[in-house]
Amino acid sequence: MRIRFALAGLVAALVATGAVQAQDFKPRIVRFGYGLVDNSNQGRAARMFAQEVEKATGGKMKVRAIGNASLGSDTQMQQALIGGAQEMMVGSTATLVGLVPEMAVWDTPFLFSNAKEADVVLDGPVGDKIKAKLEAKGMVGLVYWENGFRNLTNSKRPVAKLEDLNDIKLRVMQNNVFLDSFKALGANAVPLPFSELFTALETRAVDGQENPYNTIVSSKFYEVQKYLTVTNHVYSPWIVTVSKKWWDGLSAAEKKVLQDAAIKSRDFERKDTREEAAKALADLKGKGMQVNELSAAEANRMREKLVSVNAGIAKSVGQQTWDEVNAAVQQARNAK
Repeated sequence: MRIRFALAGLVAALVATGAVQAQDFKPRIVRFGYGLVDNSNQGRAARMFAQEVEKATGGKMKVRAIGNASLGSDTQMQQALIGGAQEMMVGSTATLVGLVPEMAVWDTPFLFSNAKEADVVLDGPVGDKIKAKLEAKGMVGLVYWENGFRNLTNSKRPVAKLEDLNDIKLRVMQNNVFLDSFKALGANAVPLPFSELFTALETRAVDGQENPYNTIVSSKFYEVQKYLTVTNHVYSPWIVTVSKKWWDGLSAAEKKVLQDAAIKSRDFERKDTREEAAKALADLKGKGMQVNELSAAEANRMREKLVSVNAGIAKSVGQQTWDEVNAAVQQARNAK
């Protein structure tokens, strides 16, 4: 009899727990905005995130992945998150520098030598520390995704040496580090939202741009750009963010679902991005782009030109942040 009562009590407890958990998930529509086209690494990972959230909540939370910059540029979506008019987005860390100056450290030229170093640092304590600074500005950072190592394209001439950048009107992100870096290298740096970039290249309002191979392919820049130079000058992360106004109204269970799905999407997106990047360079050559690789000697000449830029980054992000990030990079490098 006691066993029967105990079993009955256990069943009742499990039912009650299930009821509480079910109540923790409210019917919600989550708008997840991103800038690239639907058939891109951003798009695939956003859809994977949406599937994970819907599955974990029994369909109560539905994520609408909205690409093609349909909800606006990165900076416009950031303002929408801060105001509570949009729930989620993924975008460049570089466009957050105006809100969190420490984000500029990820734009340091030649900071990471490979993707493994970037993973260790971004997912580690110093990456979390910088990400957490978004909360005071009205956004919550969940995870870093990968945009990848950035490379240079233009329609004017091959860039084989430092001097070849002279007078090239180069689109850069709306970020002082990118502006200062390419001005120091001799280019005419023009800040422009990504959503306006293809048209600017097509009309020759700008001569060139710099992005990872994947973005060059998915955005079809090869249709309006002839020359590609493999520079790997910056490792560029993306960051998945949530409106803090909206986040604060979620239950603990809902927050956990979003965080868990974000981590799964991060791992999926990085793997997908790296596999795609391995194929993208050959694809760009096949589409008629002229490709050359910057020599080690010329890369070193560029580094020398950027010493003052790095000093400026250290000043803007704070010496402590600069030292912590560089120490974490060195530790990751030594752990090989």
